[in-house]
Amino acid sequence: MEQKTATIIGAGLAGSLWAIYLAKAGYAVTIFETRSDIRQAEISAGKSINLALSTRGINAMDAVGIMDEIKPLMIPMTGRIMHSTKGELTYQPYGEEGQAINSISRGGVNAKMMDLAEASGNVSILYSHKCVNVDFDTNTVFIEKRADKSIIEHTSDVVFACDGAFSAVRYHGFQKLNRFDFSQDYIDDGYREILLPANADGSYKLDKNALHIWPRGRFMLIALANEDGSFTCTLFMPFENDEYSFDKLKTKENVDTFFKNIFPDFHELMPDIADQWEDHPLSSLAIMRCYPWTHNKVALMGDAAHATVPFYGQGMNGSLEDCFVMGELMKKHNEDWSAVFKEYQEIRKPNGDALQDLSLHNYKVMSQSVADPNFLLKKKFEHRIHQLYPDKYLSLYSMVSFSNIPYAEAFQKGKEQDTFIESIMKDYEIEKLFKMDGIDELIHHLFEDR
Repeated sequence: MEQKTATIIGAGLAGSLWAIYLAKAGYAVTIFETRSDIRQAEISAGKSINLALSTRGINAMDAVGIMDEIKPLMIPMTGRIMHSTKGELTYQPYGEEGQAINSISRGGVNAKMMDLAEASGNVSILYSHKCVNVDFDTNTVFIEKRADKSIIEHTSDVVFACDGAFSAVRYHGFQKLNRFDFSQDYIDDGYREILLPANADGSYKLDKNALHIWPRGRFMLIALANEDGSFTCTLFMPFENDEYSFDKLKTKENVDTFFKNIFPDFHELMPDIADQWEDHPLSSLAIMRCYPWTHNKVALMGDAAHATVPFYGQGMNGSLEDCFVMGELMKKHNEDWSAVFKEYQEIRKPNGDALQDLSLHNYKVMSQSVADPNFLLKKKFEHRIHQLYPDKYLSLYSMVSFSNIPYAEAFQKGKEQDTFIESIMKDYEIEKLFKMDGIDELIHHLFEDR
């Protein structure tokens, strides 16, 4: 039999995982990666936003049998801990007992998945090779070698662009197609990372099994644990037009004053924060939408198709779910790529849009609502409903993070449930019913016949 061949642009998480899927299906896979091999450099915590691996990503990796290799890199987070301006802590469980999302280093998991891709079969990764053009008629990519700037042409049966939000394949190929829709929308806020070191004895300064959030309206700080006792912290705030926007924090004194006033308890944990301020760059955040995601034998996957902001912790999970869905369709259509690609973009595009909408929605929830007493009461009410009627009620967060329900379906169901819960909270004194142990009676009344 003639060898089946595939090209992947980008050796990130989606590219590495998809290479494993293709190798297991008998393809000889060539991955071209713009960067140098990250495994040859020391991967330290805090290089990029720590990722939150949840059910969708786990399902996608489990389907090709690699989860045993990934589990040692995971730190379970069973809930979020809110830090008030007075230093008070409020714990909010994410789901049912035993359910957790998992903090995982982007660099660490990417390096491991590159190893697994190369070990899975006929997969080769060529580093410092930059895609500069694509020919849709011949499935040919044009690659510039960083070493000597020479151009090589590489042709295969099928091509997958897994090269991120600023995809070269999308830019050099898809965006030149007639009637290709594309939008790029930067949000007003940027982010800067801060590495909170471990204690002198290597222990954690915060509970490692929780996502820590300091919600301050227009400012939000989050922290996820690393394996070495440190935390990767990420500060989200406006670039400009605020008393404490990024453009105002020009000196160490400015930075020190900002943290003392807005995040006083974090300043106590890290009094030298001003000295570390410049350790990581100021970065921007954008939503990228486009369509179609495929043309002839070339497909966009992951962030190349639906880059989002990180506020639902689903960017990686959504990208890995693309691989799972594409893998299922590849089997369903017996590798008829025209049929595979047609169904892939039809079913994934609405979910990519919903994931982006969910991410923007959750930023408002995380930065403003999570400290609001009414919001906390609503979450407590939802949690009790689910405990009593798990088959009839699943919160939006649980649908997104602890199930494989399509994002679009989960978002629509979540909006319907939110309207219902808000109406019940208007009609009944929920807080009083909790105090009087009457909440279960109300829930039974509402849900027994639903």
